[in-house]
Amino acid sequence: MQIPHDTRRALDVVVALVNTAAEPDQPDGLSDLGSLRGFVQEYAISDVGDLGARDLAGVRTVRSKFAQVFAAPNSRAASTLINELVATAGTTPQLTDHDGYDWHVHYFAPGASVGDHLAADGGMALAFIVVSGEQERLRRCEAPDCRRAFVDLSRNRSRRYCDSRTCGNRLHVAAYRARRKEADAHGSEQEEIVDGGEQQQGADHR
Repeated sequence: MQIPHDTRRALDVVVALVNTAAEPDQPDGLSDLGSLRGFVQEYAISDVGDLGARDLAGVRTVRSKFAQVFAAPNSRAASTLINELVATAGTTPQLTDHDGYDWHVHYFAPGASVGDHLAADGGMALAFIVVSGEQERLRRCEAPDCRRAFVDLSRNRSRRYCDSRTCGNRLHVAAYRARRKEADAHGSEQEEIVDGGEQQQGADHR
């Protein structure tokens, strides 16, 4: 699937944001302003001013909306959520080539809060996926102990596990070990049958 660079980058940020949510085995990745500042820096979110408590609350709200898009049962439900996101953010498309990047589109309005920034750019990136008829690529990891979000960009839409915890490898190894254990157990049963048969034959000859 061909995705423009700026859309791909926005999707990466959406996925990263969704995956900061608290899970049974991990704390909230946006627990305070320090963690929000860290997220903004790590993902090079541009045009962000001083951050405050309102920004933290706004980004958490956007995170929840993005998560709902990943859980949407169909494209109509997803489009409703996305429309709400971009409408609330007040999108204003602009061409820009900042920081050495080639020309691309920013959808957030000048001076937008970081929450509106993420909602606008991330919402439009999700809209691209839905318009392309590819909503099913918005997935959650199928490993039993992991529900992290990811975008399946495989050619045949076959990816089932995230790559942040090597979930696929862990399950493949577990499946292999289970098969080996079953094979060993079956082999032991066969040996017992053979040994039992030989003992019985010996008894018959006596």
